[in-house]
Amino acid sequence: MGLAVAPNPHHTLGALYGKILRTLNKMPESAAYRKYTEQIVRERAAVLQQTKDTYELESKINCGQAEELIIQAENELNLARKMLTWKPWEPLVAKPPKGQWDWPPAKA
Repeated sequence: MGLAVAPNPHHTLGALYGKILRTLNKMPESAAYRKYTEQIVRERAAVLQQTKDTYELESKINCGQAEELIIQAENELNLARKMLTWKPWEPLVAKPPKGQWDWPPAKA
């Protein structure tokens, strides 16, 4: 509710999923972000190709209406592009402080 109706969601989502996958291909195959995001986007792209009806598409992906799926894909594309800049798969520049990755945190 409150979102403008997408005139051609299949085309828009197809273009966005393609851009996301091309961006992910620039990352190392071992990068966790690439592996898991690529899996989700490929699954959604497959549903998109198999389904011509918008309501069926929304039902099969089950993550909101087509307009919401478009916003999710736009956000994912922006994040993927930022990840290329951030390169979280590279080693840390400095050794992390003791206890940095401990959970739950130690009580003082």
